[in-house]
Amino acid sequence: MFTGIIESLGRIERIEKEGSNVHFWVSAPFNSELKVDQSVAHNGVCLTVVELKGGEHKVTAIDETLKKTSLGSWEVGSYVNLERCLSASGRFDGHIVQGHVDQTAKVVSIEAKNGSWNFRLAFDQPESALVVSKGSISINGVSLTVVEASQQFCSVSIIPFTFEHTTFKHLNEGDRVNIEFDILGKYVLEAQRRLQG
Repeated sequence: MFTGIIESLGRIERIEKEGSNVHFWVSAPFNSELKVDQSVAHNGVCLTVVELKGGEHKVTAIDETLKKTSLGSWEVGSYVNLERCLSASGRFDGHIVQGHVDQTAKVVSIEAKNGSWNFRLAFDQPESALVVSKGSISINGVSLTVVEASQQFCSVSIIPFTFEHTTFKHLNEGDRVNIEFDILGKYVLEAQRRLQG
């Protein structure tokens, strides 16, 4: 389980294809502390460390993950948001983030707001029941508060610290991001569907 509070940026150093799988080698400040079989969120996608070598860690994305997330667009030199899973003694500063991406969204506009930035996103699939104004959402693994929400869009405001310490400073209009909706909303929606069905 994660909280959406990004620890550091990682850099994609190598990409290796093996059948339908893709292996990513990532450099990160905390690589010396990682262990094989540890879970790390990469742009909000929970991936397992499968190898450590030369100051880099290796994770593998299967075909299903590549289809459902933005990982297929990563290139050597791309930066990704990294978060290790929450320890039992850690503070819960964000919200519950599982690392299970629901869909991607497209950045349709980025507006500088004299000290902050407003990002407007268009969802791949309508999800109005899961996105509410002032609710929580994970975008590329970052726990954020929704400013505005509609069936097709949502917007979030990014403060300077978050902008500088995450991949938001690297995003451009037209880029795709990973979206994980609030797990509490997903449980409520599923319970309603079962009661109605």
